[in-house]
Amino acid sequence: MIENLETLLTLARTGTMMEASTELRITQSAVSKRISTLERYYNRKLIQKKGRRVELTQHGQRLVDKLSPLLSELRDLFIDEVTSARGELILGVSDAILSSWGPSVFHEVREEMPEVSFVFHTHRTPAVLDRIRSGEFMVGVCTGSDNLDKDLQSEVLTKEPMVIIPSGLEPIEFPKKGELGVISIEDYSGAWRSFQDEAQKLRIKREVALESFFSVAQMAIAGFGHGLVPIGVAQTLKVPDECMINLDEKGLHRPVRFVARKSTYSLPIVASFYQLLVKKLS
Repeated sequence: MIENLETLLTLARTGTMMEASTELRITQSAVSKRISTLERYYNRKLIQKKGRRVELTQHGQRLVDKLSPLLSELRDLFIDEVTSARGELILGVSDAILSSWGPSVFHEVREEMPEVSFVFHTHRTPAVLDRIRSGEFMVGVCTGSDNLDKDLQSEVLTKEPMVIIPSGLEPIEFPKKGELGVISIEDYSGAWRSFQDEAQKLRIKREVALESFFSVAQMAIAGFGHGLVPIGVAQTLKVPDECMINLDEKGLHRPVRFVARKSTYSLPIVASFYQLLVKKLS
């Protein structure tokens, strides 16, 4: 029964049979059968199709709302057991961090925690937060504001400066009047929501939205427009410092956060990891 309930939670989060089956590593037919079993058990319709996606019915949503914290608590018990027995730390990291400066910092931390086995997963920030809530990940290192994450404990580790990569790497100066049009990350990103107001105050207008900061940077380098990205992304792609407009002094940053469920924060392995990250990023 638990695996059927886990399947409903996954389907509620992903929104499609295909994505749920991929995440659970089972066939779409198996996902459908598990949901059907739940519907027969509760004698209620739990999901409904809406185009290509799947939505919860009123009964399905009520079940998921009640179920999520219970399964999260159950996973906490297993996490405690795993960390005690094997010293394993399961991490969810925003893809832009793990694709830029993250690996070198995590490697330094691992050198000081040789007894710990690190298990990394990379996703967009919203997906990382969902998996922390569900208990799949112990902690997350991600970006964005914590305004909507009151159910999780969150601490800002650092504020990464944002930079503008000029189109085609042709030097430009920040305009004294008018708006500067840029390519940047799309609305779904936690990072964009955290600095969009500040960007508007600086007269930076997003004209094109993409799903990845690295895509933004590559488009800017190729000459499709100016790109607004974190400095770590620009440096990873070896954009010369003299070509960038560094917005650090103008106060445009993206916060990098350490996130965990409140019950997980007290684990010694998590506390040690957090303290070392603060030390490395300070």
